Amino acid sequence: MSQNSRSSATTDATYRRLRWQLFAGIFVGYAGYYLVRKNFALVIPSLVEQGFSRGDLGVALAALSVAYGVSKFLMGSVSDRSNPRWFLPTGLLLSAGVMFVFGLTDWATSSIAIMTVLLFANGWFQGMGWPPCGRTMVHWWSHSERGRIVSAWNIAHNVGGGAIGPLFILGMAWFNDWHAAFYVPAACAVGVAIFALLTLRDTPQSCGLPAVEVWRNDPAAHNSDTRETNFSAREIFFEHVLNNRMLWVIALANVFVYLLRYGVLDWAPTYLQEVKGFSITDSSWAFFAYEWAGIPGTLLCGWLSDRLFKGNRGATGVVFMALVTLFVAVYWLNPPGHPAIDMTCLIAIGFLIYGPVMLIGLHALELVPKKAAGTAAGFTGLFGYLGGSVAASAALGYTVDAYGWNGGFVLLLGGCAAALMLLSITMLAHRRSRG
Repeated sequence: MSQNSRSSATTDATYRRLRWQLFAGIFVGYAGYYLVRKNFALVIPSLVEQGFSRGDLGVALAALSVAYGVSKFLMGSVSDRSNPRWFLPTGLLLSAGVMFVFGLTDWATSSIAIMTVLLFANGWFQGMGWPPCGRTMVHWWSHSERGRIVSAWNIAHNVGGGAIGPLFILGMAWFNDWHAAFYVPAACAVGVAIFALLTLRDTPQSCGLPAVEVWRNDPAAHNSDTRETNFSAREIFFEHVLNNRMLWVIALANVFVYLLRYGVLDWAPTYLQEVKGFSITDSSWAFFAYEWAGIPGTLLCGWLSDRLFKGNRGATGVVFMALVTLFVAVYWLNPPGHPAIDMTCLIAIGFLIYGPVMLIGLHALELVPKKAAGTAAGFTGLFGYLGGSVAASAALGYTVDAYGWNGGFVLLLGGCAAALMLLSITMLAHRRSRG
C-alpha cells in the first residue's frame, strides 16, 4: 500500500471514529440541557394551588424564554469563536445549579419575583447549549448529509425533555416532594456535563484532519473560498445575518412554531388537570409522551426533507404544520371524559411539531457560511423564544385567565395559520431558486 493510501485510510478511520464520538457528545449533552429546562411547567399546578395566578406564573416562565432567546443569539457569536468541548458543559453545570436552588430551598418558590429571576438565570445558561452543537455539526458533517444528521441530533431535546416526567414521578415516589421535579433531573445533568467534556472536540482541522467537504468531496452550499473563512463579528451580523432576507422569514416563522410547541407543552399538565380531569401522574406521562413522540417525527421529517422534498425545508414544514393544526383543533374540541383521544392528539402534535422546529434550525445553518452558523441559529432562536415562547407562557396564561381555555386555543390556531403562511414563502423561494 502506498504512503498516500495509508494516509487516506488513517484519515477515514479517524474521521469516522471521531464523528461517532462527537455525535454522542452533542446528543447526550444537549439532552442534558433539557433535563433542566422545562421543569417549572410540571410544578405550575402545585403553585396554582398555593394561590399564584396562571398569568403571573406564565410571566415567570416567560423570563426563561426571554433570557434564552437573547442568550442563544449572543452565545451563538461567542460559540463561533469557542471550543465546544468546554463551552457546552459549562452552561449545563450552571443551569443544573439553578435547578438545585429551586429544588432545595423554600424561598426559591416563595414569590413571583424570585422565581422570575431564577428562571431568567436558567434561561441565560441554557443559551449555551444549541450554538456549540450547531457549530460542531456544520464542521463535521457536509451539506448533503446534514438533514439526516441534524434531525437525528435534534431528537436529543425530546429525550431530555421527555425524561423530566418519569424523573418527576420517580422523585415523588422517593421523596413525596414536588420539588423533586427540580433536583432529581439536575443531579442527572451533572453526570451528562462530565460525559460531554470527555467526548467533545473542536473542528476537524484542530484534530489534524481536512475540512469535511474535502474529505467527502461534497462542496458546501457557499463558495468554497469562504467556507472556512473567519469573519469579524460585524461581518457576521450585518453581511450574513441581518442582511439575509430569507433568514428573517424563517425567524418570523419560528415565532409561531414556538408558540405552538410551548403553548401546548408548557400548559399541558395544567390544562389536562383543570379541564380533562387528569391526575398529576397521568399529566406527567402525557408530558413525556408529547416529547418522546417527537423522536420518530423528527427523524421522519429530516428524511423526507432530504429525499422526498429534495432539500426544500419549507415544503416539508408546510405539510407537518398543516397536520399540527388539525390535531390542535381536535385536542381543544374533544370533550372531557375521552382521555385516549387527548393522549392521541398530544402524541400526534409532539410527533409533528418538532419537525418544523428542526427544519428552521437546519435552514438557518444552510443560509450562511459555516463560520456564521452559530450566530444564524441564535438569530432564529432569538425570535422563537422572545416571540413565540414568551407568547406561549405569558400571553397564553393571561388569555386563559381572561377568556378561558377557548380563548387560548384560538390564539394557538392563529399561530398555526401564520406559521403556514411564512413557511409557504420559503417553500416557493426554494422552488424559484431551483428554476
